[in-house]
Amino acid sequence: MPGLETSPGPKSIFFFDIDNCLYSKSKQIHKLMQERIGASHVNVIPQFVAHASTDKYFINNLSLPPADALKLHKAYYTQYGLALEGLVRNHKIDPLEYNALVDDALALEDIIHPDPRLRKLLQDFDRDKVRLWLFTNAYINHGKRVVKLLGVDDLFDGITYCDYGAFPLICKPQDVMYAKAQAEASAASPGDCYFVDDSYMNCKRAQELGWTTTHILEPEDPEPAIRACKYQIRSLEELRVIFPQFFKSSESY
Repeated sequence: MPGLETSPGPKSIFFFDIDNCLYSKSKQIHKLMQERIGASHVNVIPQFVAHASTDKYFINNLSLPPADALKLHKAYYTQYGLALEGLVRNHKIDPLEYNALVDDALALEDIIHPDPRLRKLLQDFDRDKVRLWLFTNAYINHGKRVVKLLGVDDLFDGITYCDYGAFPLICKPQDVMYAKAQAEASAASPGDCYFVDDSYMNCKRAQELGWTTTHILEPEDPEPAIRACKYQIRSLEELRVIFPQFFKSSESY
């Protein structure tokens, strides 16, 4: 995976979010993070369970009670799309230190393993027609670590990530982040960009910018009152049906 390198290739780029997209929210990552919050008595809002280690960071480093930490985390996530950005903007937190204490500290090796079905899906893309690109709000360490553990790191042409070493932080759903991904992947126009993400906000903005966007939900997730974008799926395998032009085979593994 060439990281941030750009290179000529097929006109269409398929961008994949990583966390809660390439692997399910039902992974034991949630349990691990819940343990790391150190405050099991807090009523954690479901969509923030996957970020419970961030709540622990709020508790320990901002000296907040657990309930206030969760409230502030939610507010920053809603306002900025990334809780870390709120920490950097308003509390002068060192994002690389945060990454070391939160994302890099997770024992992902115990809970993320090679996924043959995911690998088969990615291998079935016709690389003469489309290139595959990772697009994440995580730092590069975490992103590369996850796809390596899934056993699919060799199937992507590059990665666009949130650079925790830069200021200001640029992340989805900021317009500049989509422009950055488009440039790094050498996509000629928004019409050449295809995208799948679990975040409602990220999908909504991508579609508004002209990307062909798919919102992935868990099987048990409730139906949104208003869909984030044109396409909505419960499994990545459904991409075969929605975009048959990009696949060598329509048969699932």
